[in-house]
Parts: sequence; C-alpha cells; structure tokens
Amino acid sequence: MPNAIPQHVAIIMDGNGRWAKKQGLLRIQGHEVGVQRVEEIIKAAQDKGIRYLTLYAFSKENWRRPKEEVEFLMGLLSSYLDKKIEAMIKNNCVFNVIGEVGDLAPTLQKKLTQAMESSKHNTGLVVTFALSYSSRREILRACQKLADEAVRGLVKPSEITEEIVARNLYTADMPDPELLIRTSGEMRISNFLLWQISYAELYITQKFWPEFTRDEFEKALEDYKGRERRFGDTCPVRVSNESSGARATNGGKA
Repeated sequence: MPNAIPQHVAIIMDGNGRWAKKQGLLRIQGHEVGVQRVEEIIKAAQDKGIRYLTLYAFSKENWRRPKEEVEFLMGLLSSYLDKKIEAMIKNNCVFNVIGEVGDLAPTLQKKLTQAMESSKHNTGLVVTFALSYSSRREILRACQKLADEAVRGLVKPSEITEEIVARNLYTADMPDPELLIRTSGEMRISNFLLWQISYAELYITQKFWPEFTRDEFEKALEDYKGRERRFGDTCPVRVSNESSGARATNGGKA
C-alpha cells in the first residue's frame, strides 16, 4: 500500500538568487518571484489536505547577507503580511512563526503577532514561517530551559525523555514532518528542523524555488507515496493521515 499524503511537509526554499542570475535579473527579483511560489504552494497544500506546511523563509545565518538584500527581504515579508494575510485567514489557514523573532524590527514583530492572533481560531492548514531560525539554537534553548528546571528541582535529569525535549521546541504543537523538500539541488539540511526531521523522507529537486510550481510540488508528493518508510525496522511502514511524527500503523518504532 502506498503512503498517504503527508500531514506535515517542510520546505527549504532555496535558489531565488541563482534563478534570477540565470534569467539575467537582479537577486531581489528572484525573491519577488519566490513570494509568488509561496502563495501557490500554500494553496496546493490546502487542496491536497496537508495539515501543516513549514517554510524556511529566513535563517539566523541569513543576517550575514548584504544589508541591502536583508532589508529588501524584510520589506517583502512586511508587504506579504499587509497584502496576503487577510486572504489566508479567510481561507481558514493558521499563520504561525518559529525562530528568534526578537531579531526582527519591532514593527514587523507586531505584524507577525497580529497575524498569529487573528488566525489562531482557524482550523485549516497551519502555515509556519521559520524566521531568523536556527535549529541548533532551538535545541540549545530547550536544553538550557530543561537544565534550569533541573537545577531548581522541577525535573530530574534521568526523567528527561525525547518527548519532554520535543515539548520544549518551537514545534511542540506540531507532528514531526514526514516529508522535507529542498529546492535548488543542494544536498544539505542547512540547520533546519534537525531534531524534527529525524525520520522525514527527503526530496531534493534541481528546480530553483521560483521554478517550484504546484506541478513540482505534486511530483514530490507522488514520490513520497512510493517510499518505503521503515523507522529502523526491517519491514516497510505505511503512515496514514491520522499518524503523527514517527507513529506507524504497524507499530514500528522510531
């Protein structure tokens, strides 16, 4: 039996600048087209019945880029929130953000908070933007919190389980991604959801993000359906839409 549609898909959106260069355009024009793809993929995920879509929009390391490019990206995000969030909310999407949001400008932080607050009662697709995000920093933050609780006697180190660590990550309220997509052909994870993707299926496409259309997204989902998910076991495991993280229909263990 094929795998069902994954309930959580994570995407490393890579290649805006390289796509623009190939077209003889400025890097910022690649980012503008990339925003259009975001809209398209959100709609495609809704249509396919996916429950969670997590998009790697801006990493902690991206702050090292030229100041002009960073400012343009922040402006694009602000404009996106102004123009698109209302439609997302009307379409029953939940808007979510993970990462060190405090790194962003106060006005942008306010817009993000308002968008999350306005959509929190929706029941459809949860769209999470990873902003100023670093998976290592996320895990470090969880470890520091648990260490502090141990020092204060609130938890014994021997009592700290994988489940407790997971509950202290930004993604505590989400199942782990079953499918991780990376565009642009790069064969690396880039410090994205390192804990959460332990058993995710990886799909690497040579397409740059501005080229990653609905059709390309559907190719990734079809590829996922044909995968044998073993979770360390010897027998293939089929994961249903009701499962989450590494829970399997045949009792396979992560």
